[in-house]
Amino acid sequence: MKRIVNAFLNKLNWGKRACAVIALCAATAVAVPAQTFTTLFSFDLTDGAGSGSQALVQATNGDIYGTTALGGANTSCYNGCGTVFKITTSGTLTTLHSFDGTDGSSPTGLVQAANGDFYGTTQYSGANNGGTVFKITPGGTLTTLYTFCSQGGSNCTDGANPEAGLAQATNGDLYGTTYGGGANAGPYGGGTGTIFKITPGGTLTTLHSFCSQTNCPDGAYPSAALV
Repeated sequence: MKRIVNAFLNKLNWGKRACAVIALCAATAVAVPAQTFTTLFSFDLTDGAGSGSQALVQATNGDIYGTTALGGANTSCYNGCGTVFKITTSGTLTTLHSFDGTDGSSPTGLVQAANGDFYGTTQYSGANNGGTVFKITPGGTLTTLYTFCSQGGSNCTDGANPEAGLAQATNGDLYGTTYGGGANAGPYGGGTGTIFKITPGGTLTTLHSFCSQTNCPDGAYPSAALV
C-alpha cells in the first residue's frame, strides 16, 4: 500500500510540473506581440498589375525596386506590357518605365549589379518576339542589352522567352535561363531552352542548350532563376 501511495504522489508531482511547464508556455505565447500587416500600395493597371511571384529588391539607396508583368502606360499589349517601379519603405510608388513591346513585355524581376544598375529580362516581345535582357538605372533610364532569337535558326538558337530573372556571379557577368529556343528541338517541336551568360555591356554567350541527347536526359524548358 505504501508503494502505491508513493507512486501516486510521484505522478501527482510530475503532473504539477507538467502543468507548470504548460502554464509557462502559455504565458510565453501570450507575451508575443501581435503582428501587423500593412498594405503599402495597390496597383490599378495604369501603374502596373500582376507582379506575380517576382521578388522585390532593396537597393543600396534604401528604396525597393520591382516589376509588374502587366499594366503600365502603354496599351500596345493586352492589359499593358508591364512596368519597372520603385517604392519607398513608407509606400510612395514611382513608375520608372512602362514597356511598350518594342523593348519587351512581361518583365520577370530585377537584380542590382555591383555597378548600381538593375538588370532584368522580359519574357515576350522585343524586336524578334523572343524577349529581351535590359538594364535600367535607379533613376529609370532603360537600355535594351540583348534581344533573344536574334541569331535566327528554326528554334531561335540563342534562346527565347526567359521566364526568370538574372543572377550576377562573382566574375561580374550575369547568368540566366530561357524557357524556349536553343540548338536542340524537343519532343513537342521548337527549342527546349538554354542557360546563358551576358556581360553588363550586353555580350551574350549561350552556355548550354537543353535536350542535347535523345529523350532529353539533361532536362528541358527551364523556368527558374539561377543561383
